[in-house]
Parts: sequence; C-alpha cells; structure tokens
Amino acid sequence: RFIACPQLARTVRRCLQRGAGPGPQPLLLEFAPGPGILTRSLLDAGFRVVALESNSDFLTDLQSLENSLDGQLKVIHGDFFRLDPLAKGALKPPALSSDKLFETMGVAAVPWRADVPVKIVGIVPQQLERNRLWRLLFAMYECSSIYRYGRVELNLFISEKEYTVLTAKPGKSKIYQALTVLAQLGYEIELLHKEPWASFATNSKNGGLAIPKTGRLPNDHLCLVRLTPQQNLFTGGLKPSNASTFIFMVKQSFAKPKSKLTDRLNSWSLDNSDTLLKALEIPKNAAMCNLYPEDYKRLFEAFQNSDMFAETFFHDEVLASSRTMN
Repeated sequence: RFIACPQLARTVRRCLQRGAGPGPQPLLLEFAPGPGILTRSLLDAGFRVVALESNSDFLTDLQSLENSLDGQLKVIHGDFFRLDPLAKGALKPPALSSDKLFETMGVAAVPWRADVPVKIVGIVPQQLERNRLWRLLFAMYECSSIYRYGRVELNLFISEKEYTVLTAKPGKSKIYQALTVLAQLGYEIELLHKEPWASFATNSKNGGLAIPKTGRLPNDHLCLVRLTPQQNLFTGGLKPSNASTFIFMVKQSFAKPKSKLTDRLNSWSLDNSDTLLKALEIPKNAAMCNLYPEDYKRLFEAFQNSDMFAETFFHDEVLASSRTMN
C-alpha cells in the first residue's frame, strides 16, 4: 500500500479545490486512507469526507478522529475495489455493496446529466492496476455499481504507464488500445499532478516501493488523474443496455490493431461496408489503430441501424469477459 506524505497531501488538497465553484461541494469518498494523512488535510480544508478503509490496523485511529469531529468525517470498514462482488448472500467486510455504501453516506441517485454527486479520491493499487481500471470502465458504461448514482468523479493516483495509455493518440499502435478508446470516449481526462514514486511512503514489510517496471513506456511517477464521466456519453445509439456490446466491439477491433477496417467489417458479415464507410467519411484503407474514439462510436451507432448486424455476434465473449472482470 502506498501512503501520501504530508507535503503531497497538501498538493492533492489544492488539486481537489481547483475549479471548485461557490456553495456546498460534493461529498468526498477517500478509499484506503491508511493513517489518515490525506484525510486530515482534506478535513482542514473544510471538505466533508467518508473514509473507506479495508485494513483493520488503521481503523481505530480513523474512528478516534471521526469521534473528535462533529459529523465532518465518517469512517466505514470496506474495500473500494471489492464493491459489488458477484458472490451471493450476505457480504462480509471489507466486501461491500455500493447500495449500502451510498445509503450510509446519505447520497441519493441523480440523473446522468446532473452535476457530480460524489468525488472519489485514492491511490489505485499497482497489483492488477489495469484490471481495476477496466472494471471501473465497465461499471461506468453500464451505469452499474457506483455509477447507478450518477456521474461519480474519480480522482485517482495511477501509474504513469497507465496514464500514457489512457491519453494515447491514434496511430501509436503499441500504446493506443481498446482501453484508450473507451476511456477517452467515456471520461473527461485531466492530469492534476505528477509525483515521483520516491514521495510515497509505504507500509510493506520490506519497505520497498515495488515500482512496476516497463521497457516501453515512462513510469517514473504516479499521476493524479481526474476522470469525470461525459454528460453526453449516452447519445445516439449508445445506451447502458447495449454498452457491453460496444465495449467488446472495440476490444475485438484491437485484437489486431494494424488490420484494415474493411477486413474487420467483413469478418462481422457487413456486406455493405464500403457504403457504410463512405457515409461515415472514414477512409476504406484505415487501420483499426488509426481510428479516433469518436469513429468507433459512430460505427457502432451505424451498426445499430443496420439489418446486417446482430448484437448476438458478441454475446458469448461479453458474458465471459464480464465474469472475468468481476
């Protein structure tokens, strides 16, 4: 577990305050606060904070801090990345349902196009980091889990490697991926701060930071990234009910990122692909890795209106990958 130092906590606080309008601010949910260094900084700035902590070693001090305040802090035993597991029956902490979490926080669901109801802040564990980002994306596109309550804003420390993938440009075949397309379509992505790994303390037994190595991408920092769901995401033919099909259309497109779009369309039995691409003003010889995120959405919306396309084509892969992500 990485822990923010006091100086970094102040920097994060300033980032969260940046651009905040007048009036009451959305509630802040901080996950894995540990000893509460960032928690105290946020409280000093006047934020109302819910601390979601999975490690019982830290709970006692956090609960003492909660008791010393007049409702400004609420401490909950839970793990943000174990919300809404598929297991049946009663959940045992730190597993937790998002419904129970939001009920305890006193936050009601709002329409998708409404203002942000909750801001979440925390450091994404490096173990299975990519899987955790994928799971958040699935939930956002399907309006499930935390996104049943509206456009929840994420303020996450992620590795520089993953930030580079999220913000890659078309044509960069090695780093422009399905995750890139879906993140850029679904979120407004804003880099708030980059911090060297050395600034973080750790409570691991050996005291090492265990920085993930990468030979292809820079990874010298943790990046504080704001991910705000797009208000206009569900326009046209894309809806939460068919979003899983869209996700797997994009994933399958990047199985061979340098393959031609026309070849991919033919593999989906779209006999009128030339007519479709002409109508969408997409070059016939375009490679999958050269399409912009908006092109993928326009293709999907065109498929919805095509008699040649059936969502059942992706059905088995959708079900298998949904189980894997959960």
